[in-house]
Amino acid sequence: MFNSLSDRLTATFKNLRGKGRLTEADVDATVREIRRALLDADVAVPVVREFTGRVRERALGAEVSAALNPSQQIVKIVNEELQEILGGETRRIRLAKTGPTIIMLAGLQGAGKTTLAGKLAKWLKAQGHSPVLVAADLQRPNAVTQLQIVGERAGVPVFAPHPGTTSDLDVPTGDPVAVARSGVDEARQKLHDVVIVDTAGRLGVDAEMMDQARRIRQAIIPNEVLFVIDSMIGQDAVNTAVAFDEGVNFTGVVLSKLDGDARGGAALSVASVTGKPVMFASTGEGLDDFELFHPDRMASRILDMGDVLTLIEQAEKNWDKDEAARMAKKFADQEDFTLDDFLAQMQQIRNMGSMKKMLMMMPGAQNIRQQLEQFDEREIDRVEAIVRSMTPHERLAPKIINGSRRARIARGSGVHVSEVNGLLERFAQAQKMMKKLAQGGGMPGMPGMPGLGGGSRKASKNAPKKKPRSGNPAKAAQELRDAENKRAKAVPTGAAFGQAGGDFDPSQLNLPKGFDKFLGGK
Repeated sequence: MFNSLSDRLTATFKNLRGKGRLTEADVDATVREIRRALLDADVAVPVVREFTGRVRERALGAEVSAALNPSQQIVKIVNEELQEILGGETRRIRLAKTGPTIIMLAGLQGAGKTTLAGKLAKWLKAQGHSPVLVAADLQRPNAVTQLQIVGERAGVPVFAPHPGTTSDLDVPTGDPVAVARSGVDEARQKLHDVVIVDTAGRLGVDAEMMDQARRIRQAIIPNEVLFVIDSMIGQDAVNTAVAFDEGVNFTGVVLSKLDGDARGGAALSVASVTGKPVMFASTGEGLDDFELFHPDRMASRILDMGDVLTLIEQAEKNWDKDEAARMAKKFADQEDFTLDDFLAQMQQIRNMGSMKKMLMMMPGAQNIRQQLEQFDEREIDRVEAIVRSMTPHERLAPKIINGSRRARIARGSGVHVSEVNGLLERFAQAQKMMKKLAQGGGMPGMPGMPGLGGGSRKASKNAPKKKPRSGNPAKAAQELRDAENKRAKAVPTGAAFGQAGGDFDPSQLNLPKGFDKFLGGK
């Protein structure tokens, strides 16, 4: 959603690189470009004015003039200020000390409240809770039926004593306030520790809807009132958020449809305008496309520094530890990497979700966004079909796959022989790389990783050493030191925001320990 904003900011910071000192004119030009980028992204005008004012004030202050690299300090300032307008710190659900935690969802019709109720319930279930959904939206046709279907897919029970409206011609019957109150009582009786109440919305803010939401809140006294907002509605997002804040006094914001291609900046203005934190984000149509909102990580994504921490969390959640242990033992024993192993690793990656979304979380992904958008997720299915069309013996010994076998595999998987040939060639390269990895060959700075130098201690011990030219021991030692320094200087530095040749040092940002090394910093 924030591709345009990310591109504009990245281009702005690229113009600052290489400058040893920033003049007031440089700062004004940078702030002006940032202002244009935010306005083009549909961020609310008061928020833009306040944001750029703080950036300019800090950029002209002592913290920049005293910095070794002022351009890097500007990036640090923008990163920190972005975190502020996004809410500052990660805000989690406040759980009730006694009895069930009651969560009420509010928002306009079409914002995605009902689907989000199922996503939130499934997420809480994965956290070890026992949630129940309450169908208190009796206004929209088939809203109760939709919630029941979503609850069934999420594996969460739904309390729906009233069918609600079934068509546009029906007159709503039943009392949503009584349904919400009964749902909380039902949760207490059946020992559910979380109650999620889905309420009705309208196409626009009106007095009747707000009065109903206010009465439901007074009846159930929720621990959290989450305002669900469509990230694609533009500047009206701010006005809607203010109206709901005055009407029901919500405690947190949930951004839905964050995977859309609209500018979406207005949704980022909500936290700054209302003072209420963004707590969750819905990033797709699936029930698993739901995540806790981290302002620092979102700021990193917007600045094209990636979101590796979220990527690691997804891997830890979905990766099969037994399979990982088996592969580790296989490497330790220096066994051959087979097509069965290749297939198992591919299935592990698929369990993590969309490859496209995972790759977009990598630093510098904006530079290859066009290639990523053209990436076909079905390519993984085709590769899996090719491997599964092979016999067990062919997977263990791919060298026996001759022309007739390749033709048979191609027919069995529904692809051309050229695709089978391409897969076998790529696998042969991967097999060589894995063998080198197991034997301790290496990469610079990453022991045991082929292609980047470094290597294990054993490999470096056995490596031939360059003999000194001089017979004098002191001069010989100095020659060796000079050669080592020359090699160290030849190693290229990391890139700023994923662009080659940059001088951005991620260690200057307020990022988690070890993250700067991943980004290629010093």
